[in-house]
Amino acid sequence: MIRVGPAVQSALARGEPVVALESTVLTHGLPRPDNLALGRRLEEIVRAGGAVPATVAVVAGELTVGIDDEAMQRLAERDAAKASLWNLASVVASGSDAGTTVATTLFAAARAGIAVFATGGLGGVHREAFDESADLTALARESVVTVCAGPKSVLDAAATLERLETSGVAVAGWRSEHLAGFLTPHTDLVVPTRCDDVEQVATLFHVQRDLGLPGGLVLSRPEPDGLEPAALAALLDAALADADTAGVRGKDVTPHLLRRLAERSDGATVHVNLRLLEGNAALAAEIAVAIARQRAFRAASTSPNEVPV
Repeated sequence: MIRVGPAVQSALARGEPVVALESTVLTHGLPRPDNLALGRRLEEIVRAGGAVPATVAVVAGELTVGIDDEAMQRLAERDAAKASLWNLASVVASGSDAGTTVATTLFAAARAGIAVFATGGLGGVHREAFDESADLTALARESVVTVCAGPKSVLDAAATLERLETSGVAVAGWRSEHLAGFLTPHTDLVVPTRCDDVEQVATLFHVQRDLGLPGGLVLSRPEPDGLEPAALAALLDAALADADTAGVRGKDVTPHLLRRLAERSDGATVHVNLRLLEGNAALAAEIAVAIARQRAFRAASTSPNEVPV
């Protein structure tokens, strides 16, 4: 039920580095034609970093790891659904097109054998509501390095970090002791591990697998061009008040808040989002290269009684 594109399939067979990319940036992230330009740009950034991009999406009812440019155009130009784990079977069964969330992209990437995934912000625990993203469940299940800018700014970052810890998900900061704040560089939340180079990240990934630990590694990369925390807090308070007045609930809250943040900041939040997506893709490519290099070295030096992972 999962189709792996020929370029990705060939790269994986040869042990080459591959980076998974989600497709909601195409279907729900930006207006046309900016969405298509971004999708192509993220793939090009991954290639420039020495890895093979694998954008994941549902195309005509087929969950595909590594869509081609024709499929990317199709998704960018149509009104596609959004496929998370809870509705993935329904989307596939109906033969629909859909962008994939973090959770679904992780699910597909892990089954294809991809070790690294680049995204923008994580879904997590919502503020003042019993609403948690399926991203948290996928992060606890799939052995993949997820390069992100922390939980989306509209979420409860402290509760999200606590939930990740409870679920056994390793969280590391990229050259920082603090969890990244998505639209702002840092939160005041301290993460358990700091990684200062890609070899550290690759080693953590391999040791997790050696130990047989479930779940993946979240690498929180702060975006240097992010907004000042006080400025973002003021924007967010106003956006939350708007949502409450409008009676926005459930899955509609996050897109509503992000839209209001963009409007109130005169597009500054969109600019930050684009920069962090590009930066995360570039870092993910470097990590994928390091993981592939370490894997090849480990395979070459494995004793007859050991099994490389």
